[in-house]
Amino acid sequence: METKLVVFKDKKIRRILRDDEWWFSVVDVCGALTDSVDAGAYWRKLKQRLNKEGSEVVTNCHGLKLEAADGKRYATDCANTEGLFRIIQSIPSPKAEPFKRWLAKVGYERVQEIEDPELATRRTRALYQAKGYSDAWIEKRMRGIAVRAELTNEWKNRDLKGEPEYAILTAEISKAAFGMTPSEYKQFKGLDRENLRDHMTDLELIFSMLGEAATTEITRKQDARGFSENKVAAQKGGRISGEAREKLENEIGTRVSSHENYLGEPESKKRLKSGKQSGKRVISKTDDEKDGGSQ
Repeated sequence: METKLVVFKDKKIRRILRDDEWWFSVVDVCGALTDSVDAGAYWRKLKQRLNKEGSEVVTNCHGLKLEAADGKRYATDCANTEGLFRIIQSIPSPKAEPFKRWLAKVGYERVQEIEDPELATRRTRALYQAKGYSDAWIEKRMRGIAVRAELTNEWKNRDLKGEPEYAILTAEISKAAFGMTPSEYKQFKGLDRENLRDHMTDLELIFSMLGEAATTEITRKQDARGFSENKVAAQKGGRISGEAREKLENEIGTRVSSHENYLGEPESKKRLKSGKQSGKRVISKTDDEKDGGSQ
């Protein structure tokens, strides 16, 4: 996930990128449109009214963790562009019209990205850079996104029932590659709703890519059809990655799967620290070797 503040006139609206879609803080929007001294209370009352009217808007809101004024992250009701349009229609305010135009612009940018995938790639890369990821990490993450897209495109043509079955197959790959499903991996890393791969190290990203790329090739070669055959292909692809990971771990003496995440500190800073520590260890070892040679 990627979080970011946007400004509507002089009002700051928190938003978060989830599954390639922007979700906006409903409380912030209510505050921007009503100038209420307690935007949270306004939204609670509005929710009650919408629920009584039988509206599905509230149901479609998700509690996503956003940074508050105290610097901590709290679960906050968020809605996507479509949901916000419907909420705005329920708020009697002359300020609603320019806000609608602003949201329309956000929607238009998304349409542009669908029509021009390269534009989406550039914007995604810029988001990661703003978040503090290194260019080396971003290259792997972007490549991983492409590998994942190639796999899901393959699944679309193989008699599968969409996202629910994609999630199960992805879990099979992850289990075989790392010994953990994505949900277990998130717990391992101390994550909640965050995107797991946005908190993976270089090696974790590489082995994730290997598992999915291998699954794509096996699926094609075996012409897997339906859920059962694709599940077997996913397990085989994941095992190829898992076996390669185990061989590397035996060579380097440490696990590839890491508790490390980038919640508190950007990836680029952690990479820099790791490089300095590695450099110190090399110098120390060299000094020991010199001392040993002089004895």
